[in-house]
Amino acid sequence: MKMVLQDSKTGYTPTRTWPQYVAAGIATISALILGTHLSWPSTAVQMLLSPSSEIPITEYDGSWIGSIITLGACAGAIPTGIIANLLGPKRTLQIMAVPLLVPWYIIAFSQNLWMIYLARLLAGIGVGSTCVAAPMYVTELAEARVRGMLGTFFQLQMTVGFLIGYFLGLVIKSFTILALVSSSFPIIFLILFYFMPESPYYLISKNKLSEARKVLQFLRGYDYNIENELTTIKEKIDEIATNKCKFSDLYRYRATLKAMIIALALMLFQQLSGVNAILFYAGPIFEKSSGSLSSGCCAVIIGAVQVLSTLGAAMLIERLGRKILLLVSGSLMATCLIILGTYFHLDMLNYDMTSFSFVPLVCVAIYVVAFSVGFGPIPWMIAGDIFSIKVKGVAASISTTFNWTLAFAVTKLFIPIKEEIGIGLTFGIFGVVCVFAFIFTLVCIPETKGKSLEEVQILLSGQSLKSSASDTDSNNDNV
Repeated sequence: MKMVLQDSKTGYTPTRTWPQYVAAGIATISALILGTHLSWPSTAVQMLLSPSSEIPITEYDGSWIGSIITLGACAGAIPTGIIANLLGPKRTLQIMAVPLLVPWYIIAFSQNLWMIYLARLLAGIGVGSTCVAAPMYVTELAEARVRGMLGTFFQLQMTVGFLIGYFLGLVIKSFTILALVSSSFPIIFLILFYFMPESPYYLISKNKLSEARKVLQFLRGYDYNIENELTTIKEKIDEIATNKCKFSDLYRYRATLKAMIIALALMLFQQLSGVNAILFYAGPIFEKSSGSLSSGCCAVIIGAVQVLSTLGAAMLIERLGRKILLLVSGSLMATCLIILGTYFHLDMLNYDMTSFSFVPLVCVAIYVVAFSVGFGPIPWMIAGDIFSIKVKGVAASISTTFNWTLAFAVTKLFIPIKEEIGIGLTFGIFGVVCVFAFIFTLVCIPETKGKSLEEVQILLSGQSLKSSASDTDSNNDNV
């Protein structure tokens, strides 16, 4: 006889969560793969720039190697929502693992620069698609009480991927072997993810209720009554189907227009803070400093700091709120970038900076911590908080494409601008952007922590929650 455990307070059988954690953890290995692709130029470009390189390149070529992946990501992100709705998030992730795997072999056996460009563009398609499909899969399998925690897995796994990429670049000195070792992660993902279930939302949307029931029973526990959740999911799917979004809905209403401006502004500040330039080119940046640690060691340290700070962000976001963390993040990033810019500018003017050789590592480490607890995850969270269900899908596609377009611009232009005005002034520009990000957050961003979607819409429409509540009470009294 099977023993059914019940909550002593409610009398209901509680759900089990470990299958949800396992499924989310394995699904977001795809984000780890993204991290290895995005961090690869930090080491590989230095290998290709060396005199012994079999494929000699210039720094201009290096800027394309680093940035072209973001151009591919723009192309990959746009159709993924439609593809996932047709094939399911699981099948979409499995298909998109191919353009994350094949580029490593193209790179490993490349004979010229154009083969590397092709590999990076192909990897970008997989990156952009995965950025849409993986969070969708995790959100759709998670129950409400663990959805926030599982939602942090994607960003965390990506930072682990950066750390792995930096570490492999430190210990592997062969361009070919580095690519072949990196190819093992997509293979591991495909093997493990094969055993994971499809999204219950997708199965219900395709009227595969029997399969959806089995998946939910596995995820929630075989002693848990899933019928209410099945009904709720079906109602949400029907609501979305009957309230399809038109593009004009994004600017017709004041609350939605303001939400769109906030979302795009946060994406703008996130990318123009220079984070991708710093993470993609961590090796060359530390090469410019004269510290005792090698550039590879510094990059690994930064990768470890990023992982730990992302873990810390998961615990802080719900406790302190979005706005306060954005303000702290913006101010710290601005300070670090201005100090870093001053250091490199003085070094370029031939001042003796030997006594301050620790500055690049310390500033970049604090910058990464500040970004990871603020302008890294929170723009995506706020974008999820401020849009109504009707427009959320279209708004998310626009925001994601805009984000990757900016990422391309920053990573492509970083090296040419650095060569033109110097790395010191380049970091100074990023620092000034962070100052504007701080001001924008202070003036324009509402706090969405603990507020319902209806309350957020009221704030965006220019009303206060108290006055809105008073109007509601007044109307009720009149009735």
